Amino acid sequence: MRAPIQLDLHLPNFNYPGVGPEAVFEKLVEIATTAEQAGFTSVSLMDHYHQIPPVGPPQNWMFEGNTMLAAIAARTQSIALGLLVGGVGYRNPAQHAKITTTLDIISGGRAFHGIGAGWFEAEHDAYGYAFPPIKERFERLEDHLRIVRAMFTEDQATVAGTHHSVTDAYNNPKPLRGDIPILIGGSGERKTLRMVAQYADGCNLFGDPERAKHLLGVLEGHCENVGRDSTEITKTSMMTLAIGETEDAVKAKLDLMRAAGFPEERIAATTAGTPDQVLEHAHAFREVGIEGLTFSMPDVHDLEAVALAGETLAPLFNPESHPSARRE
Repeated sequence: MRAPIQLDLHLPNFNYPGVGPEAVFEKLVEIATTAEQAGFTSVSLMDHYHQIPPVGPPQNWMFEGNTMLAAIAARTQSIALGLLVGGVGYRNPAQHAKITTTLDIISGGRAFHGIGAGWFEAEHDAYGYAFPPIKERFERLEDHLRIVRAMFTEDQATVAGTHHSVTDAYNNPKPLRGDIPILIGGSGERKTLRMVAQYADGCNLFGDPERAKHLLGVLEGHCENVGRDSTEITKTSMMTLAIGETEDAVKAKLDLMRAAGFPEERIAATTAGTPDQVLEHAHAFREVGIEGLTFSMPDVHDLEAVALAGETLAPLFNPESHPSARRE
């Protein structure tokens, strides 16, 4: 079951100009429904307890991701929903499987299960979670992957893991599709991509097209080692996107990022351009084997920008989307 994330709008920030707490949920619904109509295949949220650098200061707003996804699911029709990605340090695998299955039922079978080893030590310290060495975090990730798959697919799940185990655990009702796609975030060549090959239906990588090409070669080697057909895995890359109809509009968006306090290195790493320029950049990823993009937009509160991004990229990554999402 391939992960439905060929064109994913990632929402890492919830502080929007002129939008207070009483209006922010409706704004998120507007963003998600605009993405849905523009040809995006999924919407994803971060799984953090407070804001992370360099997205914003720690006191900025942050929602519990699964709760917000469930609310958005009830107000959308077709778009897939999931965390990009959950952190094993504060997500018990059996409970997380139940949560994602609940999201799947609410959404009519549109959930995906995103998970990773976790990295933000200060967050774990602040909220009372242990932050073990990386070796143990990856052991916990492997336990998590084995347990959630069993919970999704077996009548009763029994898995003996290194740190987490389940015995005759029920997860009823089952996911509507009989299973839920699992996505692993990260680009670690030795452990993360090996687990993608062994357990996942999707991966999300970091870096430019050349880096992506290298990582896909590593993933292919892991797939060969475990006897997995790599075409079963949806391969995506992460980026930040600023898109405008003209070069002047793009420049203005980058200037607004500077005025808002975005670090210069993040601005430099942003994929910025007109629709034709953004599409050219996206083709470079497709040419090396990337099948989808997941990106955040600093101006995601601007529904016209969301629609323009979808209309530009949906023909490349989601060609079966509604005709309104196609650019001539």
